[in-house]
Amino acid sequence: QVQVVESGGGSVQAGGSLRLSCAASGRIFREYGVGWFRQAPGKDREFVAAIKWSGESTLYGDLVKGRFTISLDSAENTFRLQMSSLKPEDTAVYYCVAGDWEFLQERKYELYLKFWSRGTQVTVSS
Repeated sequence: QVQVVESGGGSVQAGGSLRLSCAASGRIFREYGVGWFRQAPGKDREFVAAIKWSGESTLYGDLVKGRFTISLDSAENTFRLQMSSLKPEDTAVYYCVAGDWEFLQERKYELYLKFWSRGTQVTVSS
């Protein structure tokens, strides 16, 4: 079992930056990927970014590439999402998640999403 608890989020104006953090605990295997999904009102859940627990690989959703950066602090079992050049369309509830990296690479998100946080609101105003 893995527990993930996020912190951060809030409100910012377009063009601004925010950072999300997620503390992970429990049995986390090197083959796991940890990262973020988001969901805006009336929209489907969307993959944002992920990093393999070994730290050797990262993945990004097409809409955030070049603007968001995911990082891993193995010593603190924490991963972070630095969000820059934020746009109003980035407004959503962000969830930190964990699951098998293989499923994430294959975009089999339903299989990947084993463990979820409660979510944190990110609001970007124009």
